[in-house]
Amino acid sequence: MSEASQSGGPTQLEYESVLAAAATVQASFEEAHLSFVKRIQRFLHSYPTTVPFVVLMLGLLLGVSVNYSHFVTGSNVSTVLTQVTIVGILGIAQTLVILTAGIDLSVGVIMVISSVVMGRLGVIDGVPTIIAFPLGLLCGVACGAINGVLVTRMKMPPFIVTLGTLSIIGALNTFYSQSETIRMQDIEDKAPFLQLMGEPFNIGSARIILGSFLLIALAVVAWYVLNRTAYGRHVYATGDDPEAARLAGIDTDRVLFSVYALAGLIAAIAGWALIGRIGAISPTAGENANLDSITAVVIGGTSLFGGRGSIVGTLIGALIVGVFRSAVSLAGLDVLWQEFAIGVLIIVAVALDQWIRRISQ
Repeated sequence: MSEASQSGGPTQLEYESVLAAAATVQASFEEAHLSFVKRIQRFLHSYPTTVPFVVLMLGLLLGVSVNYSHFVTGSNVSTVLTQVTIVGILGIAQTLVILTAGIDLSVGVIMVISSVVMGRLGVIDGVPTIIAFPLGLLCGVACGAINGVLVTRMKMPPFIVTLGTLSIIGALNTFYSQSETIRMQDIEDKAPFLQLMGEPFNIGSARIILGSFLLIALAVVAWYVLNRTAYGRHVYATGDDPEAARLAGIDTDRVLFSVYALAGLIAAIAGWALIGRIGAISPTAGENANLDSITAVVIGGTSLFGGRGSIVGTLIGALIVGVFRSAVSLAGLDVLWQEFAIGVLIIVAVALDQWIRRISQ
């Protein structure tokens, strides 16, 4: 018999039962005093894709209400999915960067120069596609790695770094491409593999290009990495609190470098999909790709302050952009109202993110 029992004092089992009861009472007390708004705030913090999903449903409802007969047709579905493909792939790259509390303004131009490298080597210079294609991907990785080095070694803000490389890579793209577009017929004759992602498949009355399936495959891989691997947890931790991540033993510089290099690779893959989508290779294609990718990520619920967001949310965000643009177009409104609607969505999404983040503070 223990000394506490012999003296008539409480046993260890009694201590544990009292502590457990105290913890339960405190938790129920806190929950009972949460207001309805606070409960919503906490719910949205735990499930960040809820709002984008609701907005997507509203966009679909808008499209159906303004022009049902055209909005639900296979051709319109095909158009929306084709437009979303490039934005979605770049959005995956952008999500990885923004999760670390950074931003990459150069993903669009990396996509373009990677496609130009593939095309000029494979079509103009006669390099076998089996070599030209990997070199195009390597170009994307190199551009992303440069961003990563400047952010991690030079300790420069990601916005400034990628704004600078946006101009530098853009100038190099113009110089290397000589501002020439490689025609569809020339690609078909010498490097048809580069157009593979534009191969259409009939699903019902809709024609879905292979690039859309590539988007889904990349999204699945990215989701698995972020949610089921230690590397993914390191990405979230680095964006949420880099100092705490360092104290936990995470090499945050290595994580940041790898994220920017990986974003460059995904942007290069988007360049391959871009060739398939438009058929030709143009050094001026994808001019708004940077802003569209950021728009998809932000509307999809990923926080610009890092540490919170998901690949699923980004895909929903890309669909929201495509659906709203389609709905506004079918309503017969000027294209400027498409941009107006997207701008409003961005501001609302960021304001909502700020409101939701207060729960963590």
